[in-house]
Amino acid sequence: MTASSEAVETAIAAAQAASDKIATDIVAIDVSDQLVITDVFVICSAANERQVKAIVDAVEERLHSLGIKAIRREGLKDSHWVLLDFGDVVVHVQLAEDRTHYAIERLWKDCPLLELPESVTTGNPRSGSA
Repeated sequence: MTASSEAVETAIAAAQAASDKIATDIVAIDVSDQLVITDVFVICSAANERQVKAIVDAVEERLHSLGIKAIRREGLKDSHWVLLDFGDVVVHVQLAEDRTHYAIERLWKDCPLLELPESVTTGNPRSGSA
């Protein structure tokens, strides 16, 4: 099984919103073969807590404008690692040092990366195609 087209579109919209707020190292991982509860993880880094909050707000606003509301939001109080659950897509926004420390991509290394538009990946060395 691969991620649904709706999940891919949602992930791209979330990644673009994060990119618009200068998130770095944006990746989208198709986890649909490994998990039954979601199709795609979008993971990105931020330089500081303020930027984490700005990215989270931008992602929520963009997806809300598409009629997609977050089911759950965790970690905003500390703003080191915020998880936004949109059902088929889960967005992780992490401080860069926390992302390096936890290395959650390593857990999903056998899952394919989704290709993100150049507007998201420009200047984003870890983004790429599957």
